[in-house]
Amino acid sequence: MVKEVRELREKKTKELIEELDRLRAELILTRSKTVAGGGLEKTALVRNMRRRIARILTILRERGVKL
Repeated sequence: MVKEVRELREKKTKELIEELDRLRAELILTRSKTVAGGGLEKTALVRNMRRRIARILTILRERGVKL
């Protein structure tokens, strides 16, 4: 986890925003598949995506970026 956070902190703000948008879209797709009855093969996938989104938001807020 520390390695992941370090890698996120090294990225530029624009890259972080792009990754945030991608993760949010992927999370919506994953949730819609689950609701549609498809089930989820990897149950920790949603949790991990939510945590990564939270980490990115934290870094952006530290940098003073308003979303």
